[in-house]
Amino acid sequence: MESAARTQAARDRVPRIDPYGFERPEDFDYAAYEEFFSAYLVVLTRRAIKWSKLLKGGGGVQKSMTVKRYIRKGIPLEHRARVWMGVSGAQAQMDRNPGYYQRLLEGERDDRLEEAIRTDMNRTFPDNVKFRKGADPCLQRTLYNVLLAYGHHNRDVGYCQGMNFVAGYLILMTDSEEESFWLLDALVGSILPDYYSPSMLGLKTDQEVLGELVRTRLPAVAALMDRHGVPWTLVVSRWFLCLFVDVLPVETVLRIWDCLFSEGSKVIFRVALTLIKRHQSFILEASSFTDVCEKFREITKGSFVTECHTFMQKIFSEPGSLSAARIARLRERCRARLLARG
Repeated sequence: MESAARTQAARDRVPRIDPYGFERPEDFDYAAYEEFFSAYLVVLTRRAIKWSKLLKGGGGVQKSMTVKRYIRKGIPLEHRARVWMGVSGAQAQMDRNPGYYQRLLEGERDDRLEEAIRTDMNRTFPDNVKFRKGADPCLQRTLYNVLLAYGHHNRDVGYCQGMNFVAGYLILMTDSEEESFWLLDALVGSILPDYYSPSMLGLKTDQEVLGELVRTRLPAVAALMDRHGVPWTLVVSRWFLCLFVDVLPVETVLRIWDCLFSEGSKVIFRVALTLIKRHQSFILEASSFTDVCEKFREITKGSFVTECHTFMQKIFSEPGSLSAARIARLRERCRARLLARG
């Protein structure tokens, strides 16, 4: 009875729609979230003061050990777009190419590209009030423009499903079409090469790399996957393709992206390995192909992923050392193997 009353009281205090416009799901644990957020608010306030001092005086944000350390501890919402633009190189690209985004929008029509993007508009964040047709302004038009401009800019990629969710988050964070476009270019063109190309070779390669990392660090999980014939792509493709959007809670995704823009794609492996390592015994309970898939869906829920500050500390400690050189070697090996398969 007391627990039910506490939950109802929390439900009354915590808004049904989060600060980014997402409706909280029916099974949302309001009491647990309120408990977490009251503690996290103290952290956010402390970080905001430190960031304000660091960014005092305006100007661009340059990579440094101090900035890297600050980013790992979280970027306050009010500074997030500026920091992402700076550390990813997107700001420099935008400054070097004034008017380029607008010219892309006014460029030659491509009916196939436009139709592919239009098809995905209503599927993008139906649970977000800002993306609904009745919203004012409706972010669907903004999203369409960003994806259309990118398709014209990078004709090798054009448009690929998954980019809509990534671009949607960028729009929510920046509130700027042009900044979202340049951040999308940093991700698709530099941080995640070949993830969204027609062959998706980069995406397939990195899923294989994760499989290799699990094989050496968590061999019992790798053996389970082999035993039940579950390919890694089936359980983690959305983690990689959508960068954990609609997989992990919004605030946790944004904290991951803080580090992704700063440190690169290695962060995705850290998140994936932490999730699997933390829930290894739970995953090993799986007794069938379907059971394995269900376990992987379950490990992306609960307090461990909701408590984003602790979660981010874990991704830099639990997986242990993960050097760029090792990732590069594994990518080379896995890429060659995929190409040999044809």
